[in-house]
Amino acid sequence: MKAIAFDAPGGPEVLQIHELPPPTPAPGEVLIRVQAAAVSPTDTMRRAGARTSDKPGPFVPGMDAAGVIEAINEDTETGLQVGDEVMAFIVPNGSHGAYAERIAVCAESVVRTPRGTSLTEASTLPMNGLTARLALDTLNLPKGSVLAVTGAAGTLGGYVIQLAKAEGLTVVADAAQDDEALVKSAGADLVLPRGEHYADKIRSEYPDGVDGIVDAAVQVDQIVPAAKDHASVITIRGAQGERERGVTLRSIWVTDYDRQQAKLDALRHQVEDGVLTLRVAEVLPKENAAEAHRRMEAGGVRGRLVLEFGDLPQTSRDGV
Repeated sequence: MKAIAFDAPGGPEVLQIHELPPPTPAPGEVLIRVQAAAVSPTDTMRRAGARTSDKPGPFVPGMDAAGVIEAINEDTETGLQVGDEVMAFIVPNGSHGAYAERIAVCAESVVRTPRGTSLTEASTLPMNGLTARLALDTLNLPKGSVLAVTGAAGTLGGYVIQLAKAEGLTVVADAAQDDEALVKSAGADLVLPRGEHYADKIRSEYPDGVDGIVDAAVQVDQIVPAAKDHASVITIRGAQGERERGVTLRSIWVTDYDRQQAKLDALRHQVEDGVLTLRVAEVLPKENAAEAHRRMEAGGVRGRLVLEFGDLPQTSRDGV
């Protein structure tokens, strides 16, 4: 089978088409014929050398896949069936990654795609959706609390806003002028200019600070002044520990929600109910993976770039 992989970390140019043996689903696993794989900043970091195994390559990136179930191991207990259109959360390991024509995945990391969505759209949900869910679960703010979000125009930030609003939180978000309408459409109650003075602007609106922060833009210490005393700031790149006034940085790792099928399926239902909006920036052929990584690293992509690994139906199933 064909996969997009790299033999050693480097720039986008290290991504090449590799011929790899097709996987066989082990007990507890299903085999997915991948048709779409979303490209995320985590993929570009892995390709550049973060969290890559010391073992020899090839290394296949990708944490989000959508496609069709092609086979199910006879010792796998699941309600899924061969032929189902599904989306999967992938934890890459060596040649196990979403950028491949086929991938064997634990059935507990796979759910059906939301009704009325394309496989392209569905591929953008698992990793970022679960990250947003984990961020809010970690904060565990009561209804009516004020949440600040950085990187609100990005995919993760957008999911955080929409999930937070569904739970009765007041959301303050950042945005560049060109992204203000996009962030407001996600449901933010207050949109303030992004940048180094974002925390000061939050304090001008909420003198005591906000109840919690999700730092999707990796501003870390720049955003701490916006938090109330003893509040928590969720970080996504490993920053943690106590800062001034008892404000705590709490690092989250989406891999903690691997095999949390119920949480992924809840996200599916929230898409169907209109709570979450799936955003695709552009679909690119798998051969253009290097270009997708260049664009992702350059910044400014709104929605997810998606790599095409097969024929992509425009809409998914209309039934259950």
